[in-house]
Amino acid sequence: MPEVLFNGPAGRLEGRYTHGKQPNAPVALLLHPHPQHNGTMNNKVVFALFQSFTKRGYSALRFNFRGVGRSQGTYDKGEGELADAAAALDWLQTYNPNAPLCWIGGVSFGAWIGMQLLMRRPEIDGFVSVSPPANLFDFSFLAPCPSSGLIIHGDRDEVVPQAAVTKLVTKLSHQKDIRIDHRVVPGASHFFVNRTDELALQVDDYLDKALGNPIAAVAE
Repeated sequence: MPEVLFNGPAGRLEGRYTHGKQPNAPVALLLHPHPQHNGTMNNKVVFALFQSFTKRGYSALRFNFRGVGRSQGTYDKGEGELADAAAALDWLQTYNPNAPLCWIGGVSFGAWIGMQLLMRRPEIDGFVSVSPPANLFDFSFLAPCPSSGLIIHGDRDEVVPQAAVTKLVTKLSHQKDIRIDHRVVPGASHFFVNRTDELALQVDDYLDKALGNPIAAVAE
């Protein structure tokens, strides 16, 4: 899983990248939780999403937002982090110019950034949004939401009330031609402590239905 460094709007960004083995592999970009609350690309939930895509033969990238790890710059309240995500997607597409599919996944704050990027980049075909902080950040920009996807959270989320996520799901589900698969993992907290395996099973089940079975196996 090679370490990569690429240019972002505020300087160098640090990432981990796996290149798909199949010619013209599809791509996936994974975004981590809040930089000011210990969020990094090594978050266990982010890594689980990363594995879900790489074992399906995707070229996948996870990276640290500005000011996290070896990434340069400082936290920018979401605006700069969205620009970082756009730069990361640009980098991913540079190395995969003929990718037939493009997916984005995000965890908590990363889910909010990912959904904003979804609105700005029409090439994104679908999303996986884990523990979206619908009570803390404004998701009203999803009008309309351009792609279908998965929204998943735990029923013991101590940060985001289940009602806030359900309200977001209901809003998106009422939009024309948009299909939101909403799943709740019993006993799971905001970051799925001791429930990462259950999360991975749910994500894998969704991706199997949305994308088909894995096209390439990658060693754990």
